[in-house]
Amino acid sequence: MGRITVRRPILRLSTGGTRARRPDTLAVEEPLEIRVAGRPLTVTMRTPGHDFDLVAGFLAAEGVIADAADLAAMRYCADTEEQNVLDVALAPGVPEPDASMTRAFTTTSACGVCGKASIEALRADRPYDVAADPVRLTAATLAALPDRLRAAQRAFDRTGGLHAAGLFDAAGGLLAVREDVGRHNAVDKVIGWALRRAELPLAGRVLMVSGRASFELTQKAMTAGIPVLAAVSAPSSLAADLAEDAGMTLVGFLRGETMNVYTGAGRVTA
Repeated sequence: MGRITVRRPILRLSTGGTRARRPDTLAVEEPLEIRVAGRPLTVTMRTPGHDFDLVAGFLAAEGVIADAADLAAMRYCADTEEQNVLDVALAPGVPEPDASMTRAFTTTSACGVCGKASIEALRADRPYDVAADPVRLTAATLAALPDRLRAAQRAFDRTGGLHAAGLFDAAGGLLAVREDVGRHNAVDKVIGWALRRAELPLAGRVLMVSGRASFELTQKAMTAGIPVLAAVSAPSSLAADLAEDAGMTLVGFLRGETMNVYTGAGRVTA
C-alpha cells in the first residue's frame, strides 16, 4: 500500500509578523487507473489504501457488478512501478463494461462523475427497494455519529485534508470507516468493503459522510441499498430530490444536537 501522507516544508506566517519554517503533513493524492480485463476503464484521483474496496464499490455503483460473486480477481499490474494501475477480472458470464462507459479523462478527487442525466434515468438502475426498509433510529443516535466518525479518522488528525465515510448500524455502532481526498472515493471504499464481504444490500444501515451530501453520494447509497444517508453539511437540491424519489432518509447539517431531516422523516424518532 502506498503512503497516505507526506511531509513537506512550509513557511508559516501570522498577521503579527511572526515567521517560522517547519514541516507539515499533507494527504497524498495519486491517480488510480482502473482496468477491466486489461482494458482501461477510468482514472480516478484518490488517496492510496483500500484500493480493492474502492474499485469494487465503484464498479457496483456503475452497475458493472452486483455482488462479490461477480468478481473473479483484482490485481495490481506488474508492468508499472507504482501500485497505481489495478486490473479487474470479472467472473464468467458477467458482461464487460460497454465501450461507451470507458472514460478517457481523469475523475478528480473533488467530485465524481455519476454519468446519469436525471433522476428518471436512475429509476431503472435500482437493485434494491430502499423505500421498503423498516429501519428506525432515534435523533440521539444520529447526533452521536459525527463524533464517532471523527474519532475514527486517523489520517485526518495529521493532515486535516481527508474526507471520511462511515457505515453504522441502527444503534450507532461503527461497522467500517474509510478516508480519502475524494468524498465519493471514501463512499466507494465503504461500499466496496461491504460488497467484498457479501453484505449487500446494506439494509438497516446508516451512511455518515464528513462533508456535504451530493447527488452522486445519494445515488451510491441508494445503489447499495442503504436507507439512511447523513451528512455534517448541506445536501444539494438534486440529492434531496433523488432521496425522496427513492424512499431514502436524508439528514443534513448534523452537528451537535440539531439536524435537518430533508426526506424520510418517518424513520427518525424523538
